[in-house]
Amino acid sequence: MSNPNPVIPLFDLNYGREEEDAVSRVLKSKWLTMGPETEALEYEFAKYFKVKHALAISSCTTALHLANLAVGVKQGTNVICPSLTFVATSNSVIYAGGTPVFADITSADDWTISPDEIEKKINKNTRAIIVMHYGGFACKMDEIIEIANHHKIPVIEDAAHAPGSFYKDRLLGTIGDISCFSFFSNKNISTGEGGMICTNNDDYANYIKKIRSHGMTSATLDRHHGHAYSYDVTDLGYNYRIDEIHAALARCQLKKLEPGNERRRLAAIHYKDALSKIDKIKIPFGNYCFPANYHIFPILLDKSIDRHSLMVFLREKGIQTSIHYTPVHMFSYYRKNYKTEMLPLTEEIGICEVTLPMFPTITDGQIHLIAEKIREFFQK
Repeated sequence: MSNPNPVIPLFDLNYGREEEDAVSRVLKSKWLTMGPETEALEYEFAKYFKVKHALAISSCTTALHLANLAVGVKQGTNVICPSLTFVATSNSVIYAGGTPVFADITSADDWTISPDEIEKKINKNTRAIIVMHYGGFACKMDEIIEIANHHKIPVIEDAAHAPGSFYKDRLLGTIGDISCFSFFSNKNISTGEGGMICTNNDDYANYIKKIRSHGMTSATLDRHHGHAYSYDVTDLGYNYRIDEIHAALARCQLKKLEPGNERRRLAAIHYKDALSKIDKIKIPFGNYCFPANYHIFPILLDKSIDRHSLMVFLREKGIQTSIHYTPVHMFSYYRKNYKTEMLPLTEEIGICEVTLPMFPTITDGQIHLIAEKIREFFQK
């Protein structure tokens, strides 16, 4: 019988007294909607990432929706994006009225979107390129930016996995025209829900500030302080605001980002050592040479291995695993509504990938236990 409460969860929160104090501070302030905590978070985020604008949003999904709208995605336009990603990446294109065009990954070792495949998919209707830094490993940004500049197409970075990871000497989320971060429960900055948009483009930022809050010309806090007494609605907007509790939690988590990422890197070293002698397992991104945040720890099974059986076996031993990801173009909705040519590399990874537990407080003992149980499964 499966263990309902894993001994080793897939992820765990890096929370402490700081987060409790932050929530208490907001409650004592008696101001819950976007306010001083949100403004402070945006300032601190922009400073850390060295970008001109950081705009807090209710989720990374809503951030991606607004990013698509900001760069001009609409009915009749296409957006090139990966299929090996969470479905929000491509859903956001559809929300804006566009059509997602899926491109294959680079290789069996590099699971990020292929620049060559991007180039092949560009046509007169292409309005944007979305890249997703899988697991916190950077896409080939020099090549992608060169392609985008040549065709005068903006690049949206889906940086949900990427806070604190680098490409060369630049933080991911600072390279494209606009970027989107996630604060979901299992992310490196974790608040339950929430997200952030970063950009150096004033026009994008001003547009997003307006439409994240119903297209209104003044904010609730402005009217509360008497800085405005009314408002106009100048565009079709949305209720995509973050709240003060999530903003306060994100401020705490941002402070913990670097030490948390460093602990993840050390855990990854121990994982690689513990798994190195197990046949029929490959660890991707073996040639990656920049600091990564190891948002997740994916492995690739040999095609002869029954993935479901391994995941059930580990669950029975108290070890939670997951899959990142079932390719988006293989989901029923997309197969029905969006015809996509074969993406052989993406599909191979989608069949054989397993995600092992990874979080800042995972111990060497837990990692060795995971490796031991995987060996036990193969021996049986």
